[in-house]
Amino acid sequence: MSYPETVNLPFNGEIIRTRFTQLKPDAAGTDGPGFWVLLQGDTLLLREGELHRGELPAPLADHGQALRFGEWDGVPVRLFSLSKGDEVPQGLQAVPWTELPDQLATLYGVARQILYWEKLSRHCSRCGSSEMTRIAPTWGKRCGGCGHEHYPHIHPCVIVLIRRGDEFLLARKPEWAAGRYSLVAGFVDFGESLEECVVREVFEETGLKVTDIRYVGSQNWPFPSQLMAGFVANYESGEITVEADELEDAQWFTTERMPPALPPKRSIARYIIDNFALYNSLP
Repeated sequence: MSYPETVNLPFNGEIIRTRFTQLKPDAAGTDGPGFWVLLQGDTLLLREGELHRGELPAPLADHGQALRFGEWDGVPVRLFSLSKGDEVPQGLQAVPWTELPDQLATLYGVARQILYWEKLSRHCSRCGSSEMTRIAPTWGKRCGGCGHEHYPHIHPCVIVLIRRGDEFLLARKPEWAAGRYSLVAGFVDFGESLEECVVREVFEETGLKVTDIRYVGSQNWPFPSQLMAGFVANYESGEITVEADELEDAQWFTTERMPPALPPKRSIARYIIDNFALYNSLP
């Protein structure tokens, strides 16, 4: 499986543009029975490989938890979260997000980010009050205690391939699956441009200096709320010195000498490796 551009990667809206219309909580739209995005941990509950359609499955009880967040194929689509201990209703199957087709994985990602925001915004982070009301027509909320306005948090990150001639740098974190290597990545810091973040993250994690930083594209990454900005850079100087708090290893690889495992095809990390390391293209 390959993707022509980064915009076509799963979790980016282009994947479901023809099927999904996002609606704010109080926005006008069709009502009545529709589709359900039933989340349970890292899984989506499906009926014969498709979203459940109709009423909320028994024995699940709404109690005001269901949230309409858009339209899927022209009818309402709602989000409902099950706890890990809840029994999966009869006829539904819990499918890990890694096994979902691209469109359902992308819809799952939208719902997961919304659920994360809903949980994060139950209390005001400024005064601690739980009197949070929606700011129509947005996903924002206003604190009834201090009046502070809160909006969804999207966290910008950079991810970068470093090239040195025919070699490219890949690194691994200790918690990853055995043998898997990927690209250096990190969160943007205060007062930083994306390019400055690339320079800092690479130096902090590997001890290397880079130059000629070029933007490739981006991917929404809903685990829980990152926006990954992809880059390619050239090696300038330095020897690999791994930051032990972040990485387990970092090495120069070539197309003839590859690590045992690479990131999944649906990630921007793999897109960059496939397009700018294995084929040595120019962004």
